[in-house]
Amino acid sequence: MANPQLAILVLTVTMGCFMMAPVSGFIHIVGGKHGWRVPHNKTYYEEWARPRTFGVGDRLGLMVDMEQYLLVSNVSWFMNHDHLLPGANNVIVVDKEDFDRCTEKHVISMYYDGPVTLNITRTGDYYFYNGLGKHCEAGQKLHITVGDKEGSSGQQLPFKTGESESSGGSSAPSPPSKS
Repeated sequence: MANPQLAILVLTVTMGCFMMAPVSGFIHIVGGKHGWRVPHNKTYYEEWARPRTFGVGDRLGLMVDMEQYLLVSNVSWFMNHDHLLPGANNVIVVDKEDFDRCTEKHVISMYYDGPVTLNITRTGDYYFYNGLGKHCEAGQKLHITVGDKEGSSGQQLPFKTGESESSGGSSAPSPPSKS
């Protein structure tokens, strides 16, 4: 071999490429424009999650609607200080039993400061809710099932992806249709 140091460098770089984990994943903004707050109906977050595909490496973003949590009597003070009321929102990660009953007997994690970004690191079921007051009972809860597939919003894109059919290429497959 002409240069052993070059061979070691090439081998090291090659091994590093194989050992790297994918750095991309789909980012799901929970609730879309509604954000993470008490919904208008109890099934809102269930309906929001239904068309989506959740995969390992995806992230959930739980946004807080600041206007909802301002003190009415001190709106100008809070607007000038860009501050959320302490404890006005949270995200609790629980097991299925706690999720179904809105209890906190088997809490996995709790997050008090928003916005919250949660990394999905394994396949299976994840359960989240807001543990303040009766928010969970009012429907501020989310269950997702994470599979081995790549994450998606479940929405069809308004444009074509891939090469055009006239050039002999094929378009990317469309997401599954709602049934």
